[in-house]
Amino acid sequence: MASSFSSSMRGGRGRKFKSEINVVPYIDVMLVLLIIFMVMPSATDPSIVDLPNAEKSTKPPSDYVQIVIKPNGALSIGVKGKGEDAPETAPNRDALVKKLRTLHESHPDYPVLIAGDKESKYDDVIQLISEAKKMGINRVGLSTK
Repeated sequence: MASSFSSSMRGGRGRKFKSEINVVPYIDVMLVLLIIFMVMPSATDPSIVDLPNAEKSTKPPSDYVQIVIKPNGALSIGVKGKGEDAPETAPNRDALVKKLRTLHESHPDYPVLIAGDKESKYDDVIQLISEAKKMGINRVGLSTK
């Protein structure tokens, strides 16, 4: 009786279940992904970046205040159009802002165009836009070449 009890506790049959994952399909998928990621970088050259060109506006203003920023940090300001003045150089940004304020008071309806060289600092251009907006000049634009 003891022998029949012990055989029924073992489950009768001596078969064990294996709980393994079949990894062959996962290996196939990984190899396909590896091939895709190896081929894609050779199709595009990451060192070449095509920047968009700005298109000209339909009708540029006839009279405006122009600020020119050169790569070495030199600043000049002048009025372009009917009452064209020779552009004046400014030793620093504070002097340029003062001159911009006087030009805005004498010509309140003139927009401001900032012509920054592509080698000039981005921060300088943004600071000038900010100063012009603080003065109440609503029409501030960037001049492109």
